[in-house]
Amino acid sequence: MAKPVLLDNVAHQDLRVNIQHSEAFGDGVNQALVFPTEFMELQREYPILIRKSDDGDFYAVVLLGLDRDENLFLSEEGWNARYIPAIQERGPFSISLRENEVDGQMQVEPLINVDMEHPRICANGGESVFLPHGGHSPYLESVTHVLKRIHVGAGAAKAFFTSLNEMKLIEPITLEIKLSDSEQYTVPDVYTISREKMASLSGEDLAKLNSLGLLEHCYAIMASAGNVSRLIELKTIKRHQSA
Repeated sequence: MAKPVLLDNVAHQDLRVNIQHSEAFGDGVNQALVFPTEFMELQREYPILIRKSDDGDFYAVVLLGLDRDENLFLSEEGWNARYIPAIQERGPFSISLRENEVDGQMQVEPLINVDMEHPRICANGGESVFLPHGGHSPYLESVTHVLKRIHVGAGAAKAFFTSLNEMKLIEPITLEIKLSDSEQYTVPDVYTISREKMASLSGEDLAKLNSLGLLEHCYAIMASAGNVSRLIELKTIKRHQSA
């Protein structure tokens, strides 16, 4: 179980992190949680699907593989894609929130935490988190950007899916992926955005989605469906290599 502690440039002066991607670091997954703040990058690589939690809340994932714990983008060389989902790219880092009183008003301050028991933490090699005199390393600056994308994206996701649900744009699907005449994978319990309902939206509703910055997210999800063919290609290559 993760035991995050507040990142500190004194206590963690010598902290180093292995930035490679492999199953040993938790990358052997066939789906990953994603956020609207990264939809535009994701839709060029992966199918973006919508799921529903036990509480009835919608959230987005990308499909990475067809079998359990299978990431078809992962190889001995690392993660083979132009963009890696932020939740997998953050490594041992996460964000916690702390309330501070400023000029009589309570403000929420995001803080960076690190899980010192994460397998990416290493004694030698890897990337330094801090510079010799305590400043942020280029790696930590990159991680900070990734964490911000997650933090902002988590808030944006709620507003996004609430709007889609109110406009009845979310529809359930049964995703069937055919590898051959005799073999087919079925991905159950997933949803997507209805192309038919999107096309029938009034100008007012389209303007509303656009003004909220949500319209491009809808198109990104719909466009990403074409990436299923990429999964089929990667699965076929994997089978030929292991034959």
